[in-house]
Amino acid sequence: MLLVIDAGNTNIVVAVHDGSGWRGNWRIATEAQRTSDQYAVWLLSLLDLVGLKRADVNAAVIGTVVPAALYHLRRLVRDWFQVEPLVARSVLDWGFPIGVDNPEEVGADRLLNALAAHQRYHGPLVVIDFGTATTFDVVAKDGAYLGGVIAPGINLSIEALHQAAARLPRIGIGRPQMVIGRNTVAAMQSGVYWGYVAMIEGMVARIQAEFGTRLKVIATGGLAPLLAEGTTVIERIDPDLTLEGLRLLAERNPAPTFQRDRHRPAESD
Repeated sequence: MLLVIDAGNTNIVVAVHDGSGWRGNWRIATEAQRTSDQYAVWLLSLLDLVGLKRADVNAAVIGTVVPAALYHLRRLVRDWFQVEPLVARSVLDWGFPIGVDNPEEVGADRLLNALAAHQRYHGPLVVIDFGTATTFDVVAKDGAYLGGVIAPGINLSIEALHQAAARLPRIGIGRPQMVIGRNTVAAMQSGVYWGYVAMIEGMVARIQAEFGTRLKVIATGGLAPLLAEGTTVIERIDPDLTLEGLRLLAERNPAPTFQRDRHRPAESD
């Protein structure tokens, strides 16, 4: 079985794929200094709940945009599963060219989304990922990654508005029925929600005009369903896009060689 770890700025998602489907999918808040043993206590109990043992895992892949978390996630896989994880990097075999100035600067999640979206929906397309940042990534018909756009995420914008303006409260995200707010909270909710919908529609229109043809629009991330309610631009919502990209990347690349740490006993010891 394949252990898949997607470490974002806000959450870390861990999943297990048995070759035919996902057996489990769990998330935990990202904390760069959480140790491998702390991850293990959390993860092993969840695996047990779905009837899996750590010995069932024989391969692993990690994608992260948080470099400080990588060391502990690697140690989790090495120490507790006796597997050397594949780490998603631009130098691996992606099956498509990365058509940007500095491929090593592109976040692994963006390349993973492009890989999975092309396999599932075929290009040309735009992938919108509503995470800590809101990203728009352009994929050519042949699967080539062509770059994109990075904008502040909704939660970042809400927090910045609250922090910078003393009289504005911290609000939740929801879809207002009216654009014109009749009070401060309603006005803020409208600005956040309909402002982001307007950004989505405007950005997709500009990308398509620059690209020169229509592109399919695929959305992922926790807020994708909520924002898709307010626009017809988004054609498909795929919550597992990044995980699927990690699985596909692991299929394309040879598993790294594991050398057991003598300081950590194997499960059978």
